[in-house]
Amino acid sequence: MNLFLLQVPMFSLFLRRHFFSTKLPTLSKVPTRHRTFALREAQNALTDYLHATRCLPFTYAEHIGNKALCSLMSLIAKVDFSAPTFSKSFQKFLRYHPINEFEVFFESIGIEYSMVSELLPRDKVFFSEDVILFDAACTLCDFGFPWEKLGLLYMAESSIFGMNAEQLNRRLCGFKGFGFGSVEVIGICLAFPFVLLEEGQVRAGRIERLLSDLKLIFLDFGLGRFVEGDVDSWHDMCRKLRVFYDLDSRKGELGELIGRHKSIFIEYREEELVNKVDYFCRFGVKKEEVAQLILQCPEILKMDLEKPVFNVMKLLTHFGLSTEDMEEVSRSYGHVMGTNKMANLPNVMKALGLQEWFFKKIKDGNHMLLADYIARYPKEEQDLDYQEGLRIIRSLKTRVHNIGKLNFLLGLGFGENTLSINLLNHLHGTSTELHERFDCLLRSKIEFSRLCMMVRTTPRILNQNSETIEQKVNFFHQEMGTTLNHVETFPAILYYHLEDRIIPRYRFHKWLSGKGLSCKKYSIRSMIANNEKKFVARVFKIHPAAPKHWFERFRHEIMASFGLSGTKRFRRD
Repeated sequence: MNLFLLQVPMFSLFLRRHFFSTKLPTLSKVPTRHRTFALREAQNALTDYLHATRCLPFTYAEHIGNKALCSLMSLIAKVDFSAPTFSKSFQKFLRYHPINEFEVFFESIGIEYSMVSELLPRDKVFFSEDVILFDAACTLCDFGFPWEKLGLLYMAESSIFGMNAEQLNRRLCGFKGFGFGSVEVIGICLAFPFVLLEEGQVRAGRIERLLSDLKLIFLDFGLGRFVEGDVDSWHDMCRKLRVFYDLDSRKGELGELIGRHKSIFIEYREEELVNKVDYFCRFGVKKEEVAQLILQCPEILKMDLEKPVFNVMKLLTHFGLSTEDMEEVSRSYGHVMGTNKMANLPNVMKALGLQEWFFKKIKDGNHMLLADYIARYPKEEQDLDYQEGLRIIRSLKTRVHNIGKLNFLLGLGFGENTLSINLLNHLHGTSTELHERFDCLLRSKIEFSRLCMMVRTTPRILNQNSETIEQKVNFFHQEMGTTLNHVETFPAILYYHLEDRIIPRYRFHKWLSGKGLSCKKYSIRSMIANNEKKFVARVFKIHPAAPKHWFERFRHEIMASFGLSGTKRFRRD
């Protein structure tokens, strides 16, 4: 049976997988009924060209020819199609239009086609111009690495492909000294590519500690007995282990903990482990604490922490928050009150400033309180006023847009309450845009709970693009020297236009201070927030001549920079 016929289903799967993520070349010149034929002939021609003309060993030429499908489609598009003559036409095209061998190589080893152009070496198109790279790939393939998985190594540690065959073989054979066979070594290397690097290229002892850990886990604790004897199975198992090694940098110390709880890696898929890890990392605690929590309390992996609905006050009571703290929460955090989905629990606790308290409760052996709460209160009822507001939103033409904004607020930790509903009219932008703006302010080191409070009191701070917000925060911090506490106590300062209000008034303030004039009659808040009339009246009290300097020097400069004359109303963003 022709090898290509076996590959057609794989090609269809490839197209489905990459259709939305990669803009594939089209075969518009080729009638639909002939496209399978054209691809088959092009594969054969490329394999023959690389082997016979470019002198590549047939095995590697075939790997490239069979697995560089997008590059082939791009080449086919450059040839006029006629079914009877296509094979010869394509062969002739390759003879007179030498291809970039690195392009087809990178795609064939599994690198996303859309990323290939960024990886191509400058002024090189033939393997003969970079023998080491191709030889490294051949050495790895000869050891048993699947050709199409070599891209994982290249994207993680491209310097591996700068090592000669002797170096690679020495590294690979050295791993067998830990008791691993070839298949196990390949799975480990694909999941932890840095182990192939020379010791001098990574932190001293890091590789040996990891391999000692893996020996303990797979051989001494016997996890290897539960892994099928193929590369994919070992790669998948090692990827699960890497989820926890990426959390805890103390390689050499996790081995025993993982080995004693090896059932986790037998029973759960990588996706399930990653989802739970991401969930608890959202509490903002140390990553190694998350690793220890899941390994020591595997029951957490069975819990549904996405769909169940919880009531904030009930949950806090269930976890033993003191009466005094409960009263403070109820009094100060009305925007968080009500119900929410368990998926938003980490941000609910961050919005309350209780994330560390809550995580410590779970870590200290109270993790089953979550499961107990879900079982005890399976159907929490939403606030009636919230339900009515939700009903009105769903009846509007803009319901999709408004539901998106509502989900943004709930995702921040805001509760299902009327306050959240009422905020929607004050927020402008899609949920994605609002997230970007919120994250921009969060990156400026404003505490999460304080930022949520700012959104509650002054939601319009999120009605500007991220670049504008970042410019203002940087100016406040770097130029004005104000602390972020000032932005937190007076978030409305973010409303005002940077160039035509904040900057000129601040420069005028500095000029007055430089002249020895007292500026105690106004604060930064009043300096920015007051309209033109009140601002001028305030500076007049400082010195009768001050308004003249404001109009003739500072305000005039701003007007000129905008190419304006006469009066202009200073605006907010």
